[in-house]
Amino acid sequence: MSTGRGGRLARAAGSWWAALRIARREARRARGRTALVLAMITLPVLVLTFTAVSWRMSELTPVERADRQLGAADAELSWVVRVPIVQSAWAETWRSDPEDVPSAGPVTAGQVTALLPPGSRVVPLRRWVSFDARVGERVDDGLTGRAVDLGDPLGRGLVRFHSGRAPAGPDEIAVSPAALRRLDARLGGSVTSGDGTRSWRVVGVVEYPDDLGPVVTLHPSEGRMETEPGTSWLVDLPGTADEALFRRLNAHGVVVHARVPAPASDTVTFAPYGRSAMDVEGMSVSVLVGGLGLLEVVLLVGPAFAVGVRRRRRDLALVAVAGGDDAHLRRIVLADGVVLGAVGAAVGVALGVAAAFAGRPLVEQHLFGARFGAYRCWPEALAAIAAVAVLAGVLAALAPAWTAARQDVVAGLAGRRTPPAHRRRWLTVGAVLAVGGAAVAAFGAARTAPAVILAGLVLGELGLVFATPTLVGVLARLGRSLPLAPRIALRDASRNRSSTAPAISAVMAAVAGSVAVGVYLASDDARSATIYLPTLPSATVLVTGSDPDRPPDLSRVSEAARDHLGARTVAPLVEPRCGPDTGLCIVSPVLPAERVCPWTPGDRLTPAQQRRARADARCAEPEDHLGGTFHVLVDDGTALPVLTGAAPADVAAATAVLRAGGAVVTDPRYVRDGRVDVRVTRPGQARPHPPAVTAVAGYPLPTGLEADRLLLSPAAAQRLGLSVQPRGWAIAADGVPDEDRQGRFVAAVRPLRAYVEIDRGTQRDAGRPLLLLLAVAAGVVTVGAAGIATGLAAAEGRADLSTLAAVGAGPGLRRLLSLCQSGVIAVLGSVLGIAAGLGSALIILTALNRRYASLWPVPEPYPVVVPWATLGVLVVVPLVAMLGAGLFTRSRLPVERRLD
Repeated sequence: MSTGRGGRLARAAGSWWAALRIARREARRARGRTALVLAMITLPVLVLTFTAVSWRMSELTPVERADRQLGAADAELSWVVRVPIVQSAWAETWRSDPEDVPSAGPVTAGQVTALLPPGSRVVPLRRWVSFDARVGERVDDGLTGRAVDLGDPLGRGLVRFHSGRAPAGPDEIAVSPAALRRLDARLGGSVTSGDGTRSWRVVGVVEYPDDLGPVVTLHPSEGRMETEPGTSWLVDLPGTADEALFRRLNAHGVVVHARVPAPASDTVTFAPYGRSAMDVEGMSVSVLVGGLGLLEVVLLVGPAFAVGVRRRRRDLALVAVAGGDDAHLRRIVLADGVVLGAVGAAVGVALGVAAAFAGRPLVEQHLFGARFGAYRCWPEALAAIAAVAVLAGVLAALAPAWTAARQDVVAGLAGRRTPPAHRRRWLTVGAVLAVGGAAVAAFGAARTAPAVILAGLVLGELGLVFATPTLVGVLARLGRSLPLAPRIALRDASRNRSSTAPAISAVMAAVAGSVAVGVYLASDDARSATIYLPTLPSATVLVTGSDPDRPPDLSRVSEAARDHLGARTVAPLVEPRCGPDTGLCIVSPVLPAERVCPWTPGDRLTPAQQRRARADARCAEPEDHLGGTFHVLVDDGTALPVLTGAAPADVAAATAVLRAGGAVVTDPRYVRDGRVDVRVTRPGQARPHPPAVTAVAGYPLPTGLEADRLLLSPAAAQRLGLSVQPRGWAIAADGVPDEDRQGRFVAAVRPLRAYVEIDRGTQRDAGRPLLLLLAVAAGVVTVGAAGIATGLAAAEGRADLSTLAAVGAGPGLRRLLSLCQSGVIAVLGSVLGIAAGLGSALIILTALNRRYASLWPVPEPYPVVVPWATLGVLVVVPLVAMLGAGLFTRSRLPVERRLD
């Protein structure tokens, strides 16, 4: 039995070896088709290889991380607490017992040096320092500041100098290349602080490998850095960091990051850095997305293999006559997929690795924002990518291989077409998969499981792929009454379904994905816009001081507001206080007991309780688990219209209540019978004794703003035992200030050490670039698939064109025929894709909304928003594909001798 099994294996190996040799010969003969298949396999392999190699180089080893963080130092110390700690091996995390201990506070160089061996030297380092600067008429506060002495060898090892020297004093700085461009400065030039009180001279251009963004390096003498919390210390040791040093420093609350790992603790175990439990959901999504990409490649490559089988039907028939069985014929065709997949994988991997190495500086600068580690590949990932490429080639050749094994040998020897009968079972399978996929996607949306949703979409797409050949046949029968060119195009599409259906399915899959994601993003943008509530009226600007006891100077604020905002009103912002020695009070309105919802969103409610909460009118606007938060001010009606943006009639009525000694609250639920209860909680007040509640005249003033406000009249504040403290100014601008006016106003008041609050609104159309990108990607696939299938159909239909030429058809008929053939694929694929994408998005959004409707508090439902711009692009793309097919097709009809 073993001999028989060995013989079968030997025969199978010999058969595969012969099939691979035939495939290599065929690849050399049909160079155009080979180049087409290789391009479609190589491109995704190149992209995946580039991504994998770049990602691998971006992951630093512990030694590389230590070199980057320490530079020339032996260790970096961070004094975090004043009690013993236990740290992880590479100082990523630490623990103390007890855990809620205060921070170590300011630490001096002498205190650190006292814990180190004799001969040690320390240099202070702050990895983040607040820094802002003037750039023209605006203030840029988006720069990162660091403070370290780059003139010291320990500090100099952290950077790479491009030009210049290290800062030698508090009036000098070194900047990164990105900061140099952002500040519009030059080496030797000056940079002015945001408040205009000081300036620095740029003496060096340096680069931090861990941050290629805009970084400014200050001298450590700036602001007595050694005594500030958050300062770490670079250490030069006389020897190496041993276990005794780690134990001694940890015993004093010092975290040590050295070039060697810290000794393991006997009581605490830390998870390895950079490794976490397997994310099953993320892994599932990645696998399904990869499966969709693989399916797209198979659908695009499949028509080329199908045409190759039809052109080789005589050769395959000769193999059958010579004694080859069905298995031999299948292996010959599958070997085409193996050879082309392997060559495409090898070329793609080689080009991807070369591109990753060559494009490394650009990727570091513009994508990761940090320098990579050593040049290295990811062998496991590259092997998996290559295997997937070979699998794509085999799967693309699978259907043509089965077709070749079932062809009629006599018809193959005569060169006649014998298209196989298309069985209805494939339509049944497609319908079942499509319906099942829709159900699975709806179930996943109801459970908020992205992997399940994606699995349902994959099943639905496979169902449509199986049903496409039948749909093509139906359209061909319906096209009998059409003119000659479209009738021939539909007939050829029906005859050559093995090549036409995959191309249509590829277009459909790309368009469906683009439309489904586009509808979801557009609906999510619309939902976000509905949920968003501004914190201030659109033309209101608040200016407050950094010192709570000293508001910014009114005259300078008013001048800046008039010059840059066209201010119409500048009203004072006054806060209530409990007194000069007790600080701020917690002042809040009290919701009447009969209007309080018995549940809070933070509670773990059962489904029955959630149903009762949804039916309870008191819970339509529930308070959060911390209670309502109100911005409380004291006002006589001056700041009221600026803060609320209410209608003049409402402002007049609310101002009358304030001047009568009452209060205004923006949430009407708090006002009952013209009164509002106000509670004052004073600092240090004991919890067992709730603060007293005082009723004052109240006026409800809904504003439609996110911030709830309670405005007390001066008389009401006095009645509550409160004092007042000016805090800042509320400005009514002349219209909504644009970014340029806002920037100039912020720069003008920055010398006053003022904070500016402006509601910038929601970012509308945030997803539009992504929508257009998806539409363009789908358009590229549509044009590519239509062009490939049209070219293959033209090569396959030369005999028909010869017949047309022989019976007197005009030269323009070939162009029209190519245009119609392209239109069949592009239009049918786009129509199916748009319908499938809209249906998928509708199913997902409906399932999400039904799930949301059963929750409490009820989230805002998703509206169904159609991205018409995306659909417009997808509608135009088939026309572009048809026009391209007509323009790039030669009008001269071939005249050839036909033998069949």
